[in-house]
Amino acid sequence: MLYKLLHLFQPNISWLNVFRYITFRTMLTTLTSLTLFFILASWAVNKLRSMQMGQYIRDDGPPNHKEKAGTPTMGGCIILPVIMLSILLWADLKNIYVWLIMLIILGFGFVGFLDDYLKSVRKDSYGLSAKAKFSLQVLVALIVAIVLYLYPGFDSCLNVPFFKALKPDLGWLYIPLAVFVIVGASNAVNLTDGLDGLAIGPIIVAFVSYLGFAYLAGRVDSSAYLQIPYVAGAGELSVLCGAVFGASLGFLWYNAHPAELFMGDVGSLPLGAILGTVAVITKQELVLVLVGGIFVVEALSVIIQVAYFKMTGGQRIFRMAPIHHHFELKGWAESKVTVRFWIIAIILALISLSTLKLR
Repeated sequence: MLYKLLHLFQPNISWLNVFRYITFRTMLTTLTSLTLFFILASWAVNKLRSMQMGQYIRDDGPPNHKEKAGTPTMGGCIILPVIMLSILLWADLKNIYVWLIMLIILGFGFVGFLDDYLKSVRKDSYGLSAKAKFSLQVLVALIVAIVLYLYPGFDSCLNVPFFKALKPDLGWLYIPLAVFVIVGASNAVNLTDGLDGLAIGPIIVAFVSYLGFAYLAGRVDSSAYLQIPYVAGAGELSVLCGAVFGASLGFLWYNAHPAELFMGDVGSLPLGAILGTVAVITKQELVLVLVGGIFVVEALSVIIQVAYFKMTGGQRIFRMAPIHHHFELKGWAESKVTVRFWIIAIILALISLSTLKLR
């Protein structure tokens, strides 16, 4: 909105031309979301505490987590409005990808909110049923995937990292792939959100990486030089990634150990879904396995643990899943697990960025 308002005065005020540049608006949206989060956070934390929206800790979790019981949760109720307001202020609202991301935020945010609210009301760890939660996620992701598939100029080819000449056209099969990426990323981030600062660190790293991917994919010259798919309008997603980056930095201020605020499912589910959607739009779906390597490993640890438990009649590979709890029970301090996972996330992001040149 503010971007379009300033655009009206550009012919008469030359210095306003700076707002046409995606890079400048990306910086503005980052600072806007960070500032808005700090403005709202203290009030929101107190409000959540007064409403007794505290974290419920399961009895079968790590023993040292009992002290976290009652810590305000549903921090996503601050993160999501901050992101959306920043986008509305600085993004080009004529861009269809911006509105698809807004749909993802609202859809997955609604699912996460219902889940968190039911947990708070029931005072247990069970919110929406797994079937209901998954079905709603798939429905929202399916709408986005179909719109993308039918949108003129958006191709259904799969970009394969390190093999830039290999671009198989999946046709209508691209729709289930997009749904899998969006829903998978959403739930993987949700599973990672188990320690103070653990999920938000890799989220920050991932969105900074995709900020770069989106900017390059949206430029004809850069995409041609790097031999990556050109996606007209994808550059505007850099502004969106900046909004998530700023809001995530603000959240980290309160989520750092010892956490004063948890994001809850209302935060983790939409943030993961946004990441997956950006990966789909920029045609960097497979690179997400590298960029979000921490999320992938966390999700796989749960799948492996459950499958092995059922196959062997009760035996376990890890002491506890997701895998961050395994390291906790091995004696690692919570802050050590978090920081080491952050380091791994940064290394994986650097490797993923190398796919832009290596082929």
